[in-house]
Amino acid sequence: MPYFGVHESISGGHDKAVLAAASAGFDCVQIFSKNSAQWNAKPLTQEEGVRFQQALREHNIRFPLVHDSYLINLATAKEELQQKSITAFTGEMERTAALGIPWIVMHPGSPTGDESENTEESGLRRIAEAFDSIFEQTKTSVTVLLETTAGQGAHLGWKFEHLARIIELSAFPDRLGVCVDTCHITAAGYSLAAPKEYEAVFEQFDKIIGLDRLQAFHLNDSVKGLGIRVDRHAHIGHGTLGLEPFRLLVNDPRFAELPMYLETPKGTVEIDGELLDWDIVNLRTLKSLVWE
Repeated sequence: MPYFGVHESISGGHDKAVLAAASAGFDCVQIFSKNSAQWNAKPLTQEEGVRFQQALREHNIRFPLVHDSYLINLATAKEELQQKSITAFTGEMERTAALGIPWIVMHPGSPTGDESENTEESGLRRIAEAFDSIFEQTKTSVTVLLETTAGQGAHLGWKFEHLARIIELSAFPDRLGVCVDTCHITAAGYSLAAPKEYEAVFEQFDKIIGLDRLQAFHLNDSVKGLGIRVDRHAHIGHGTLGLEPFRLLVNDPRFAELPMYLETPKGTVEIDGELLDWDIVNLRTLKSLVWE
């Protein structure tokens, strides 16, 4: 069976996110390393890192993953914002390393700024250059996972070619991997609806990026349809994807050892008179799709 994870709050401490994931029956956990709505945060203490690692061991939680702040935009041509983003992402890398986490996932960003610099290629170049600067500054071994995006607005990363170009331009390609989000790639126009389409998408991914770069999944249904380019997550089987794409994914032997994290809406639902957490319901749905 695949490794299923969930995004959990770090309220009360990073180790509390591990406990919450384990209590809900998950194998893996994804967290923000700090308040995602703020640029700055106080440095993590060694004790916080030790507590987090102890919690992982005690609760047998694997593949801890940090998601960076959505404020960060490494693609922008606005110098002040890009420098602020580079500083913030450098901090994110250091916090990830302090927690003993080997991966951080991020959205590539948008090429905002002067019209002459507001192009896909210029934005992709700025991202690669920013990564080179960050990797040289931090000296950590943390791997950055570029997340596929829905392509809402001017956001880059909705084409496989975007991610391949960032990796190609980087002086540190071995430090870059990919996280595929099922909602995002559907919104971007990659159909997973049937076996033939599913296979075609991952053949294309392999040709353009390489399946060896794929290190994690975000499992989300989509409120919006194929190619709409709107990022709106839905519960598993309650959106436009339905269950078939998830059945194909969780039974694909190529991805059997990869972590798959839920980023579905939080909350509760009443089922047969019982009030259940949506994360638990979504996990049960995914497990029910795994072939014996």
